[in-house]
Amino acid sequence: MKLTAQYINSQLAPYHAANKLFIGYSGGVDSHVLLHLLANIPELKNKLNAVYVHHGLQAEADDWANHCQQIAADLCVHFQCVKVNAQALSGQSPEEAARNARYQAFKKILGKNDLLIFAQHRNDQLETFLLQLFRGAGLKGLSGMPAAINFAAGKLIRPLLEVEQQTIKGYAQQHKLQWIEDPSNLDTQFDRNFLRHQVIPLLEQRWPSLDKTVARVATHCANAQTLLSSNAKQQMNLIYEVDKQCLSVIGLSAHESLIQQLIIREWLELLGARMPSQKVMIAIQKDILQARADANPLIQHDGNNIQRYRDGLYLVASKNTPDLQQITPWIDKSQPLNLPANGLLELKAAQQGISKTVWQQNCIEVRYRQGGEKIVLPWRSGRHSLKKLYQEAGIAPWLREVLPLIYINGELAAVAGYWVSADFHVQDGECINLSWH
Repeated sequence: MKLTAQYINSQLAPYHAANKLFIGYSGGVDSHVLLHLLANIPELKNKLNAVYVHHGLQAEADDWANHCQQIAADLCVHFQCVKVNAQALSGQSPEEAARNARYQAFKKILGKNDLLIFAQHRNDQLETFLLQLFRGAGLKGLSGMPAAINFAAGKLIRPLLEVEQQTIKGYAQQHKLQWIEDPSNLDTQFDRNFLRHQVIPLLEQRWPSLDKTVARVATHCANAQTLLSSNAKQQMNLIYEVDKQCLSVIGLSAHESLIQQLIIREWLELLGARMPSQKVMIAIQKDILQARADANPLIQHDGNNIQRYRDGLYLVASKNTPDLQQITPWIDKSQPLNLPANGLLELKAAQQGISKTVWQQNCIEVRYRQGGEKIVLPWRSGRHSLKKLYQEAGIAPWLREVLPLIYINGELAAVAGYWVSADFHVQDGECINLSWH
């Protein structure tokens, strides 16, 4: 096939209404060719932004950033350099750490209806498939990289996924492009490089069309995964409690083991967690689903804890607990409030709740439970301790101490997402309620 700006434009045709286009531009031949092609599409050029992610892992990284900036300037394309911390954590490979750092950086950049464009091609797809195969991946892993997928607030597009790298290099040579050669790409201690330089050339001697064949197999796997995922998602929605983001243990137990695993995978993907290994999955089924109802077993996974409370299976972030002595003033009372190490408080218009007038004209603070707090609830007599209300509502133990308490002029007015004190509760149609994420 011939690689042209028209071809790329046709690949991106469904997304021409996008607000901005961000291309992951490393300066290598693949991303340079894609940037050059995109810069030659007039209707997209004014939306185009080249983003270089500076990992800081190579001594030449500053020079590479300068090179990328100059190329973008020559093409009259907006350029952005984003520095990240790509140091590998314990048990994490350098490749995984760098990839995660890149993806997190792009997630912060992408706005609603924006596109992120990567230059991965058919040979990259072959490498990805083989890596997943050798790691014992299931259908999802063997599906390879999708050509288009939802990503952060926008979409991630790979318009070169059906193009072989030889064609890309031919384009670069034809247009006399100058690109960066990263010496780490030759280091065969990295799995992908070992496959690229040692294994795949040997396989292609025997099977010259290996990249096409594997791309076809990946498509078959993706189609099968789509069918399984669609059915599992339907089953998951029947036992998923949206407010608490948990699965019903009783509901899960009604399914056979394989369906349980598919539902749990859909749930974890919904919450943005990595797919668990088979070892973790079996531990969830055996140690949590089959545990006594009053037990509180815990499985660690991807920096989170998977644990049970009553009938709920929860994914709990393993993070620093907020300072429970801290009092956070709500200064701009028309805007959401970011709580240090404890998520986001949002305001919602409501027919009943806290009066907007009271909210705007008084001192609002967010505190945490210290013990002994009581609240008067509408339509219930007496004062009720938060401890008993939390138990009645089935609020998981690990959430109770970090639930934000809303104080108005020093008085407990609400527990975010749950109750408003009768002393502040009105039904005049001009009210606000609070949600905590």
